[in-house]
Amino acid sequence: MPQPAGAELDAVRERRRQLRDKYLRPAADRSPTTVRGVHHLALVCRDVEQTIRFYQDTLGFPLVELVENRDYAGSSHFFFDIGNGNLLGFFDFPGHDHRDYEETIGAVQHLALSTSPEEFDAAKARLEAEGIDYLGPDRGVDNSLYIRDPNGVGIEFYREELGKFEGEPLL
Repeated sequence: MPQPAGAELDAVRERRRQLRDKYLRPAADRSPTTVRGVHHLALVCRDVEQTIRFYQDTLGFPLVELVENRDYAGSSHFFFDIGNGNLLGFFDFPGHDHRDYEETIGAVQHLALSTSPEEFDAAKARLEAEGIDYLGPDRGVDNSLYIRDPNGVGIEFYREELGKFEGEPLL
């Protein structure tokens, strides 16, 4: 994907600065959010069993429910525990021919999942044992590891506490 450069890059950076100045309020001036948090993220998978094996057996996220989708006969809706009362959900849609993942408007770029330093190292070891390619830690960033699931969904294991970004509290 081509990246902006020169005057175009300067304009993008200036626009970001303007947006920060206009919309980013100091913590003391922010109103509280109107929701309690993420109940579940709902993604689409190609193969239910392959997705279960990957998330439960390879990544260690327990499968906690598998039911029929209430909106589409024959479709499965299933959930994994990703910690802290959060769920990762998937649907399949039998009979639909879905394109492969592509990074585009409305797509999930990646899910960043907070992990302890110990679990970060264990996840890296599991990926290596399974022969699963990953990106990171690299690019001067030693606290992130990126993979793609069997459906093309990007997953980041982020060795950072919840509510922080690069060591700085956001919440």
